[in-house]
Amino acid sequence: MSPLLRLLRYAKPHRGRVLAALPAMAAYAVATTGLAALIQPIFDGLLPTNEQQGPTGIAALAEPALSALLPEGDDVALISVLLIGFYLVKGAGAYFSVYLMADAGQRLVHDLRSELFGHILGQSTAFFGRRQTGQLLSRITSDVTRVQQVVSETFGDLLRESLAMVGYTIFLLYVDARLALVCMTGAPLVVYPLVRLGQRVRRSTRRGQEHIAHLSHLTVEAFTGHKIVQAFEAEAFERQKFVDASERLYRTNMKVTSTLSALPPLMELLGGFAVAGVLWYGSREIASADLSPGQFTSFVAALLLMYGPIKKLSRVNASIQGAIAAAERIFETLDVHTETADLHGVIALPPLREQIEFRGVTFQYQDADEPVLRGVSFTVKAGQVVAVVGLSGAGKTTLVNLVPRFYDVTAGAILIDDLDLRQVSLASLRKAIGIVTQDTILFDASIAENIAYAAPEADRAAIEAVAKAAHAHEFIVELPDGYDTMIGERGQRLSGGQRQRLTIARALLKNSPVLIFDEATSALDAESELLVQDALAKLLANRTAFVIAHRLSTIRRADAIIVLEEGRVVESGRHEELLARPSSSYAKLYATQVFDSTPRAVDAVRRGSEGASAAAVSKER
Repeated sequence: MSPLLRLLRYAKPHRGRVLAALPAMAAYAVATTGLAALIQPIFDGLLPTNEQQGPTGIAALAEPALSALLPEGDDVALISVLLIGFYLVKGAGAYFSVYLMADAGQRLVHDLRSELFGHILGQSTAFFGRRQTGQLLSRITSDVTRVQQVVSETFGDLLRESLAMVGYTIFLLYVDARLALVCMTGAPLVVYPLVRLGQRVRRSTRRGQEHIAHLSHLTVEAFTGHKIVQAFEAEAFERQKFVDASERLYRTNMKVTSTLSALPPLMELLGGFAVAGVLWYGSREIASADLSPGQFTSFVAALLLMYGPIKKLSRVNASIQGAIAAAERIFETLDVHTETADLHGVIALPPLREQIEFRGVTFQYQDADEPVLRGVSFTVKAGQVVAVVGLSGAGKTTLVNLVPRFYDVTAGAILIDDLDLRQVSLASLRKAIGIVTQDTILFDASIAENIAYAAPEADRAAIEAVAKAAHAHEFIVELPDGYDTMIGERGQRLSGGQRQRLTIARALLKNSPVLIFDEATSALDAESELLVQDALAKLLANRTAFVIAHRLSTIRRADAIIVLEEGRVVESGRHEELLARPSSSYAKLYATQVFDSTPRAVDAVRRGSEGASAAAVSKER
C-alpha cells in the first residue's frame, strides 16, 4: 500500500475540499438510512389494518418537530414530507460530495502529472536514450489517467458508501440486534476472496499498463517514420506488429474483466444466504410478536439496500489495486534521477573573456564497455570558430554535448576562463550557449513562435530582423499567413533549407556568446546551401563556436580544426597547416570527403594543391 499512501500525500494541499466533502457524505448516509427507516411507519401506520396505530419509528420521532407545519393527525403528509426531505438531502449530499472529491482528485492528478512531466523533461540525454518515447508518454497519459479515475471517483465512493454502510448497520442493530448479527456472520467470508482477487487485478493491471506503453511506442515510431514505412511498403508489417501488441493487451484486459466479473455473483450469493437467514429468523420473530411486519419489512429493505454499497465497495478494492499498479510505475519514473544537477555553492557564469579549455576530458556512457572520449585536451580562444572533424563514431557529437552539460565528464574538466563548468549554475551556462542541431527541431507552432522560442518576450521587429539575417524572411512573407503560419509537427510543411534557416534565426535571436553548430547542409540543394552558409557566417561572427563540420567552406573559415580519432585528439591546427603536414590524418579525411580515396588524390592534397588534386582525380577517372 506504500504507493497509495505516497499518492495520498499529494492530496495534502487540497485537504480542505476533502474535509468539506465529509459533511455532504454524512448527509448522504443519513438520508439513505432514513429512507430505509421510513418503510416501517408506512407498513405499520399507513397501510390499512384492523387497528390504526398512528405513526411509528422515525415518523413518530419526527412528528413533534413537524407538527406546526402539518395538519393534526395527517400521517400521510408527515411521511410524504419526510420522504421528499430525505431524497433532497440525499441528492444534495451525493452532488456536493462527488463534486468536491472530483475537484480534489483532479487537482491532485494535475499536480502529479505536472511534476512527472517536469521530472522527465529535466532528465539527462542518457535517460532518453535508454527509454522509449511511447513508454514515457504512457506514464503521463495512461498511468496518470488510471490514478485519476481512482482518486476522483473511487476514493469518494469508498468514503460515501462506507458511511452509508455504517448508517445501515446502525439501523439494523436498532431494529433487531440479534437479527443483524445473524446477517453479519458471513461478512468475514467476503474479505479473503476480495483480497485475493484484488492482488490478481493488480498484477494484471500492471501488465496491461506495460502493454499500453508498448502500443504507444509502436504508434509514435510508426507515425513519426511514416515516410520510411510507406517508402519501403512496410505498412502491413507495422500493422501486424500493432495487431500483435493489441492482442496481448486484449488478453490481459480480459483477465482483469474476468476477475472483476466474479465479484458481483459472489456478493449476490452471500447476500442470498443473508436474506434467507433473515426470512427464517424474522418469521419466527413476527410469529412471537417480538417484531412487527413493518419492522421486518424495513429491516429486509435496509438489508437489500446494503447490496448497492457492498457491490461498489467490492469493486473499490479492485480499482485501488489497479491504481496502485499504475502509481508504482509513476513513482518508479519519479525516483529515477539522472538529471544533471547544480552542485552546492554554484555561481552564475561570468561573461566569457579569454578561453574555453578541455583539460584531459574522458567520457564513458553508462553501461558502455569503452570510453567515447579519452584524455581530450585543447583550448578555444574567445571569439574563435573551432571545427571538430573525424569519421563517424569518433566522438564529435559527444564532445560538443559536454559543453552545455547534457552529460558530465567522467574524468578531467571543461573550464571557461579557468572556472570548471560544474562550478556554475546550469541555467546561466545554458543561457550563454546557442545550439543549432543537425536534426532541425521545430515545434507545431507558428513561425514567429518557433523563432522566438528562446526569447518569448521578443517583439515582431526583432523576429523579422533575425529572419532577414538568416535569409528566411523572403520565403516567410510568401506563405499564406506569413510569420503566423503554422508549420506542423517538426516543421514538416517546410523544406529542409527553410527549416535550417529558421533554426539559425532562432539562434541569432538568442544571441548567445557561445555557439554549438552541427552543420547539416549535405542534403540541401545548391541555392539553399548558399543561403544557409551565408546565414551561418552571420551567426558565427563574433562568437566562440564549436562546429561539427561537414562542408569545406566551414572548415576553411575555422580558426582551428580539431581532428578526432577513436575519442582522441590526433591533430589540431588551421586548414592549410594540417594539409601541409606529412602523413596528416586530416589530409586523408579531407581527401576522402572531397575526392575519391585514391593515392594520387591524397598525395595531391598533402602537397596543398587543390588544382593538382582535381587533375589527379580527373586523370584517375
